[in-house]
Amino acid sequence: MEFIEHLKASVEIAAVIGEYVRLKRVGSTPRYIGLCPFHTEKTPSFTVHSSKGFYKCFGCGEGGDVIKFVQEIERLSFWEAVTLLAERNGIPLPKRADYSDEESRRKGRLLEMQDIAARHFQDNLFSPAGREAMEYLARRGVSSSIAQEFLLGLSDRGGQTLFRILERRGFDPAEMEAAGLVLKRQDGSGYFDRFRGRLMFPIHSESAKVIGFGGRALASGDEPKYLNTAETPVYAKSHVLYNLHRAKDGIRKSGRVVLVEGYMDVIGVYAAGVKEVVATCGTALTNFQVRAMKRHSDQIVVNFDPDAAGANATERSIQVLIEEAMRVRVLQLEGGLDPDEYIQKQGMEAYQTALGNARGYFHWLADRARGRFDMKSAEGRVAVFQFLLPAIQRMPEKLERLAVANDLASYLGVEAGFVLDEFRRAAAERREQKQAMKREALPPPNELLLFHGLLSNAEARGRIHEQLKILGVTARFRAAALFETALRIMDAGQEPTFGAIEARLQEKDRELLYSLGVADELAGDVPSTEQCEECLKAVEQEERGRRRAELRAQVKAAERSGDLAGALKLMEELQRWERAV
Repeated sequence: MEFIEHLKASVEIAAVIGEYVRLKRVGSTPRYIGLCPFHTEKTPSFTVHSSKGFYKCFGCGEGGDVIKFVQEIERLSFWEAVTLLAERNGIPLPKRADYSDEESRRKGRLLEMQDIAARHFQDNLFSPAGREAMEYLARRGVSSSIAQEFLLGLSDRGGQTLFRILERRGFDPAEMEAAGLVLKRQDGSGYFDRFRGRLMFPIHSESAKVIGFGGRALASGDEPKYLNTAETPVYAKSHVLYNLHRAKDGIRKSGRVVLVEGYMDVIGVYAAGVKEVVATCGTALTNFQVRAMKRHSDQIVVNFDPDAAGANATERSIQVLIEEAMRVRVLQLEGGLDPDEYIQKQGMEAYQTALGNARGYFHWLADRARGRFDMKSAEGRVAVFQFLLPAIQRMPEKLERLAVANDLASYLGVEAGFVLDEFRRAAAERREQKQAMKREALPPPNELLLFHGLLSNAEARGRIHEQLKILGVTARFRAAALFETALRIMDAGQEPTFGAIEARLQEKDRELLYSLGVADELAGDVPSTEQCEECLKAVEQEERGRRRAELRAQVKAAERSGDLAGALKLMEELQRWERAV
């Protein structure tokens, strides 16, 4: 594991996590805070401790080192995360046999096939065979440079070209099928390319690796219109957003996300200068996708197609977005146009102006309710109330809910008190259903300070080490594994640094180490030698008290059993402990 320790020491954890989460430095300390990417929250409880090389969330309890973070956020195995970090930071990897495992090697080959396919498709698009596809793109306003930037491609109609290319590169048919690139013939006579005669849109992970494809039919009669890669070990539709790897810088600069429906909409909006645009990959919006966006901004404009399907998708998406505490606006373009069409007809500036004027989601929902129910009847107003209430109840901000409650009361022509009563009832039900999050209890103050002293006070370290070994009490500590690991490191003549201790702990003990690391950071100053001595005295006194209580119990037990000689011997030992200062 020497390479792993070297990797973690060479990589700045705050810089890595900062690529995924908006972090803010806390004062002059090497500590950063941000919104947790692993659960929904409004107030930052996610901390990154640069000097110790770990992160911890006070809200959901998630914590770990830089490798674990990349594992969780990119959904990678341990060795895949190690490889990604090493490659990004120019750190040479050991021989493959030393750092890889079978699962990582299998996923690596799947990703290699996706990359080969993407390059082949793009070469095909820019060859004479791609003339008609390029003409189609030109009609849609997609330039050659944009097609190259998005790695657009064309799959062959024959159905064997990609299969043969991959076969020549040493991949077997089962691997190609697992990658979602070929299908097995029903009669078992062989395999054929999954994508045939389609305009190809490579789908990337947030770390910019090709993980799948969307293929648009070009010939009339080809169904479905869009064909997407099936779920594979490297591609999970519910977690992926099209173009996020390109858009994340634009999202942070603009402070918002623009969410559209399709690949062509993304490309058209991106080409219009709105770089913060993403889309789902043929699925309804999920909580995982929303959290991926929220890591970069909590402001979003939803700009789906204006048809019935797009309106229904907008309505469903609003529910998910406000559950995750996103600040949502909705853009419905004039003329019944989708974003790509609107830009072609009205121009870039008109679209950017429309984005800036997008309305809050409540007004969009209210307009939708007005068209669905009869506002003139009491039954219709009740139906509108029931339609709008769930979305408003999901708002995490109390003040925002109250403001919208007043809007809703005015809209319905009812007393605001009625709406507020309904909110209170719903809030009471949510409190009953809500389960308190588990928070790991920290060790007692003396343990915390002594552990902090071991790591940070070189003068007191030797004394703490010596006394704890003499007292033999660490096995009873709440942080027993941490102390015993630190003492073993010192026995070997090494310094008990945070990283050295972490590398020798099991996962369950690492969680406690991260909690103690947070407590140390928040405590501020390094404990003085005098403070450490006082803690050692307190621990010794506590041990003496424990031993006296234990001896008293043994004396009583010996007397009850009639063992008078044993009771007298125990009494003598007890008296020695009683006399001890």
